[in-house]
Amino acid sequence: MAPTPATRKRPPAPKREPLRPDMATFAGFVLALGGILGGLLLEKGSIQDVAQGTAAMIVFGGTLGAVLITTPLPIFRRALRRLGSILFQEVNSTSDTIEALIQYATQARRNGIVSLETEAEIIQDRFLKKALGLAIDGTDLQEIRQMMEIDINAGEQSSEEEARVWESAGGYAPTVGIIGAVMGLIQVMKHLEDIKEVGHGIAVAFVATVYGVGSANIFFLPAANKIRARMRAATMLKELTLEGVAGIVEGLNPTLMRLKLGGYITHPEKTRRPQNRTRPVASSSAAANAGGAPASPSEAV
Repeated sequence: MAPTPATRKRPPAPKREPLRPDMATFAGFVLALGGILGGLLLEKGSIQDVAQGTAAMIVFGGTLGAVLITTPLPIFRRALRRLGSILFQEVNSTSDTIEALIQYATQARRNGIVSLETEAEIIQDRFLKKALGLAIDGTDLQEIRQMMEIDINAGEQSSEEEARVWESAGGYAPTVGIIGAVMGLIQVMKHLEDIKEVGHGIAVAFVATVYGVGSANIFFLPAANKIRARMRAATMLKELTLEGVAGIVEGLNPTLMRLKLGGYITHPEKTRRPQNRTRPVASSSAAANAGGAPASPSEAV
C-alpha cells in the first residue's frame, strides 16, 4: 500500500538563510580608508585637510545628477535597493539545494512526480517552485528549459543594468572631481595678492579630485563588480536547480543526479550550462599509443 500524503516523509525544502554581513566588503572599506587616512597622518597631515563639505557637495551632487541623466529612474531605484546586497549577502547553500533535489527525485521515482505537489507549495525559492510546478503539471521538458532560461536571462539582465549604474558613477566621479578642482582654482586666482591664501586655496581645490577618484575606486566601481559577482552566484544556483528538475522529469537515478550536480560544487564559478560540448582532442602521445604509431622524437626522449 502506497503511503498517504499525511504519513509520507516530506523531503526537506531548501532553507532561505537570513542575510549575513559581507565581511569582505567591510574589511575592504576599513583597509582602503585606513590606508589612505593613515598615510595622510604619517605625512604630518590632518583629517581636516580632506574634510571639505563643499568639495563633497560638488563631487557627489554632480555625479548623482549625471547618473540620473544617464539611467532611467526605475533602474536607478533598483540600483539603490541593490546596495544592500553589497554590504549583506544571502547565503544560499548549494549542498542543501542538491540534497533537496535528490530527495525530490527519490520520491518522484517511488510515487510519481505528481506526489511532489504538496512539497512544491511550501518551497520558498521562487525559481525552484516555478520549475518544479511546471514539471508537476506535465509540461514538456524542453518547454520547461526554455521558460526557465528566460527567467535566468531576465535576472542577469536586471543585475547587469544595476551594476552599470554604479559603473557609470565610477566613470563620472573623477571627472566631476576635476571640475571641482578647477572651480576651486578659479577662486584662488581672485586672491593672488595673498600668497598664503593662494597656497591654502590650492590645497582645498584638489580635495575635490581626491573625493572623485577615491569614491570611484573605493566604492562605485567595486560595488558594480560585487553586484556582478552576486549575479554569477545566483545564476549558478539557478542552473543547478534547473538541471535537478530536469533530472526529476527524466526519472534520473538519484545517485547519477548527485554526481551530475556535484560539479556545481567543484566548479563554483560555472555560469552557463554547456550544450553540445565537443569532445576534447586526445594528446599526440595518447593518439600515438592508441593507434600503435611511434611517438615523436621529442616524446621518445
